[in-house]
Amino acid sequence: MKLINTVSKEKLRGGFYTPEPIAAFILRWAFNGNKELDILEPSCGDGVFLEEIKNGGYEYNSVTAIEYDIVEAKKARKVQLDKSKVVHSDFHKFCLKTKKKFDLIVGNPPYIRYQYFEKEQQEYANEIFNKAELKYNKLTNAWVSFVVGSSLLLKEEGKIGFVLPAEILQVSYAQTLREFLAKFYNKINIVSFEKLVFPDIQQEVVLLLCEKNKSEKHLIEHLELRDANALENLDVTRLKSPKKKIDFKSNKWTFYFLNQKEINFLERLQNEKIIPKLGEFAKVEVGITTGANPFFTVPLSTVEKYNLKKYAKPMVGRSVQVSSVIFNKRDWNKNQKTEARSHLLTFPKMSELNGSIGARNYIALGEEEKINEGYKCRIRDEWQIIPSLRISDALFIRRNNLYPRLIINKAKAYTTDTMHRVSVKSDVDIEALTASYYNSLSLAFAEICGRSHGGGVLELMPNEVENILLPYNLNNASLLPDIDKMIRDKKDISEILKLTNKRILKENLGFSDEDIEIADSIRKKLSRRRLNRGK
Repeated sequence: MKLINTVSKEKLRGGFYTPEPIAAFILRWAFNGNKELDILEPSCGDGVFLEEIKNGGYEYNSVTAIEYDIVEAKKARKVQLDKSKVVHSDFHKFCLKTKKKFDLIVGNPPYIRYQYFEKEQQEYANEIFNKAELKYNKLTNAWVSFVVGSSLLLKEEGKIGFVLPAEILQVSYAQTLREFLAKFYNKINIVSFEKLVFPDIQQEVVLLLCEKNKSEKHLIEHLELRDANALENLDVTRLKSPKKKIDFKSNKWTFYFLNQKEINFLERLQNEKIIPKLGEFAKVEVGITTGANPFFTVPLSTVEKYNLKKYAKPMVGRSVQVSSVIFNKRDWNKNQKTEARSHLLTFPKMSELNGSIGARNYIALGEEEKINEGYKCRIRDEWQIIPSLRISDALFIRRNNLYPRLIINKAKAYTTDTMHRVSVKSDVDIEALTASYYNSLSLAFAEICGRSHGGGVLELMPNEVENILLPYNLNNASLLPDIDKMIRDKKDISEILKLTNKRILKENLGFSDEDIEIADSIRKKLSRRRLNRGK
């Protein structure tokens, strides 16, 4: 985590400006012929939305724009939009103090982590959540409280149109917001893009377009376009009638990238609870937090140079060091020879080092480089002693490319927090468990449970791994040698799934060919969408 004095001004202010085609489109959708709107822009920056209202020649009752940064507020005032006022204030404070309600609220709220809020802003954000009868989470980002606060400022009928990070669809800290939006609004449209709108920050964004209209329906739709320029030719009437019913039990909105048939299939599986979750067979926890991986994870040459063999334990820390679903001693030896960081240094107390001159010299080198001053090291009784040194039965790679992997840890290697530790329950066969994971349904749920990043990476946290549906069956263990060999031979995952789906899904579970096709279609659709962002 960066300290506040090392973070850029843009990062602290959360200011990444809205491209004109996006602002123009949101306004086109929002106005839709209406000429009597009271409009709010809760974080106007230098006035992109104000400029687009002016350029569009729209008629309206009033425009109120809020901006926390005085320099940006001055820029926004220079737009000189008719019947508008730019207020230099924090939106959270404005939200709680104003008596005015609005027909339309649009904008691109700041992306600021809670720890970068000023204390007063934290208190205001918490108050907004209380007002909405929601529980505030200290992991929450500023854009979440902006969306909640804006919703509270709408009239009985109204719209919001925001540019938001795609995190809204999947991260756990936004789950409260998703539940709130699903119940508060009657129509929700999500517009996403194949290409990054903000390539400089690798931040995938979506447009969240919501409408409340006093009806009893709660519908949602997802539309994906190539890039922001494609909005110019998009007919806004396509967004008038979302078709998919919102599943209030679903904790992620990645569901809505799928068609209704695929959504129904997933909901049926979840409702019937026929297939257990991975967490019923194993506990998943983060790998070892060293506090400074480059110092504590080293290649063989460093072990030999400082005579650290006594303190060096086998470890694996990167996906490229694991070539299949079984990580054995032979694989670890190969990593040693290639000068990979294949050793974890597990030092004792300084008083117990005795004549270990090399270890003392290496620790002294770490202190010269101020490794001991890093937060995780600094808070220890003795900075060189790594806590939570446990070896797990299996490993689950935290950040994945083509597909997320579950790996048997036959080498008994330690791992850092780049991988999760998987400890199998006493009555579970680890080979059967691992083989059972490699099927289209489980891999589809891995895509649903995790979150994708701008570069095409799929990240899963321990609780998300435990939520993957996993059709465990003892006789799946016999598939493991074939799966292992095919992955080592770099066979495409689709080829492997043809073999495993037949046994795991069709023969054991009684899935029809159509069911298997739907499961694989979901897997392909979500992984392809994610991987396209890495191109």
